[in-house]
Amino acid sequence: MNAPVPTHRPIQQLNDQLISQIAAGEVVERPSAVVKELLENALDAGATQITIRLEEGGVKRIAITDNGRGIAPDQLPLALARHATSKIASLTDLENVATLGFRGEALASIASVAAVSITSRTADAPHAWEIVGSHQGTVAPSSGPCGTTIDVQDLYFNTPARRKFLKSEQTEYGHCAEVVRRIALARPDVSFSLTHNGRTIDHWNVCEMARRSAQILGNDFAEARLSIDEAAGPLRLHGYAGLPTASKARADGQFFYVNGRFVRDKLLVHAVRAAYQDVLHGDRFPSYVLALDLDPALVDVNVHPSKIEVRFRDSRAVHQFVFHAVQRALAATSATAHGSVPAPITAAEIAPSSSDWRRPHEQTGFGAQLAPSFSPSPFPPGSRWDAPATNGVAQSTAAYGALFAAEPRPVASSASVAPMPVPSSAPSNDDFPLGFALAQLHGIYILAQNTKGLVLVDMHAAHERILYEQLKNALDAQVEGQDMQVQSLLIPVTFFADAIEVATASEHQETLKALGFDIAALSPTTLAVRAVPTLLKSADAQTLARDVLRDVREFGGSRVLIERRNELLGTLACHTAVRANRILSNQEMNALLRQMEQTERADQCNHGRPTWVQLDISALDKLFLRGQ
Repeated sequence: MNAPVPTHRPIQQLNDQLISQIAAGEVVERPSAVVKELLENALDAGATQITIRLEEGGVKRIAITDNGRGIAPDQLPLALARHATSKIASLTDLENVATLGFRGEALASIASVAAVSITSRTADAPHAWEIVGSHQGTVAPSSGPCGTTIDVQDLYFNTPARRKFLKSEQTEYGHCAEVVRRIALARPDVSFSLTHNGRTIDHWNVCEMARRSAQILGNDFAEARLSIDEAAGPLRLHGYAGLPTASKARADGQFFYVNGRFVRDKLLVHAVRAAYQDVLHGDRFPSYVLALDLDPALVDVNVHPSKIEVRFRDSRAVHQFVFHAVQRALAATSATAHGSVPAPITAAEIAPSSSDWRRPHEQTGFGAQLAPSFSPSPFPPGSRWDAPATNGVAQSTAAYGALFAAEPRPVASSASVAPMPVPSSAPSNDDFPLGFALAQLHGIYILAQNTKGLVLVDMHAAHERILYEQLKNALDAQVEGQDMQVQSLLIPVTFFADAIEVATASEHQETLKALGFDIAALSPTTLAVRAVPTLLKSADAQTLARDVLRDVREFGGSRVLIERRNELLGTLACHTAVRANRILSNQEMNALLRQMEQTERADQCNHGRPTWVQLDISALDKLFLRGQ
């Protein structure tokens, strides 16, 4: 294919209109970019009520009204002028950006490719003022409440080549709606109303973050999330992290904000992903709404025209802080931490099915004995615990007291029912939230009773998590305060490396040494691995070195060592855990339940699957039509 022949012209100054249209190509990518810029301006103006009106996906019209401070009439022409802003005045301001918008070119760029009018009124003005077209337009009196309305019509009317690249109306509306959702999620203290083609689609009143996140992400997220609020020095992370059992096949439920600005930052995404790596499948994505607050001087938001990427002054500190904050929250997902299971079962979900309900399991022997650290059940084997009645039960459990009477009742047949003694005082749910074992089902599941109803436990998955956490804790305790155990290679592993890898190995020798690696440059294109951590001595040295160098370069540290170590420990725990078809006594089953209540991350196995679920008595009542 022949390349186009460039036209030879003398160097000349471009006119303002063409400059603005070129800038619009970066800032106004599609209607959603206009919505984003206008919403950010409204929030910077102190608005507490914002209305967004769209027509034909935002291509025909985008009108955004706020109740903010408004713009004085003599300032209206400047609002549409290029590189005019009230948010920065010096380089110092640019290095400490505390507002969402600051470039001073968005409105000018939008006005160059659309028909724009601004109507605004300040609190001290007797009426509103309006300007139409551009900064050269006439400011005229108008009507309207305090605040600002910016009306953008016929986007790309004068650049048809740009307009033909837009997608369908529904697609463009979807992008606009997503921008509104992101911004509304970050500001629950502001009410938002979104209409499309005259029909109200969404309306969110001022509320708490817990409610706003439930409104936007749905009740499924609200019922399976962990609250996070941690601070360290100038950093604070707060919001909600979804439980691993509520993960999704797509990463469309991930919202991260830096100083109130929605960002897509690979460092932050990696930090959160690393925190979930112990409890989540590799092909599953967690949902979360997290906000990182820090001194504006410590983050550069002027990296990309869309301001969706940021750069941190100390990326390693930020990465480690976010990682540990989320990891600590997930570590609390034990039975005693949040008082409910990640994925409760309803009566509708347990309707009979014609499909085969038994899942495949390993049939390779009985495996190892339960760990001797398990505490015995407070009840003797064979005893039963009559749980107290709970709210929502159609018939009080006291009605079944005859089944646990001290003397057996006569029955019609010749068979007799053996008495089942009751402990003198039933333990509280606070002490034993997983209840006590009733039976073992098909050598796979433990059936237990707690105050809420029935608990089902996958005994292999639960035991695997317990052993895995014990192995990790033992190893951490062993190496705490000691240098990393290193295995020197008898024959160093050499490999071809690019210039960036060689530079990383040379510049980060101390970090690599702390991680247990000795990687030296033999030439501008060759690296040699002379030592690796003892725990990973069997791993492929070249692959391991490349992964470590990549992480050190991108995140200022490496998660490779911990991830590979945990993979080995996870395999060991899986092979050691009690197998299917291993018959457990009541004492062993209760010991397993007690250990689950004391183990971090006990709600999920090492592969991210749930280890237990709760079936409430109310669900059982519905299943048997009790009370109907």
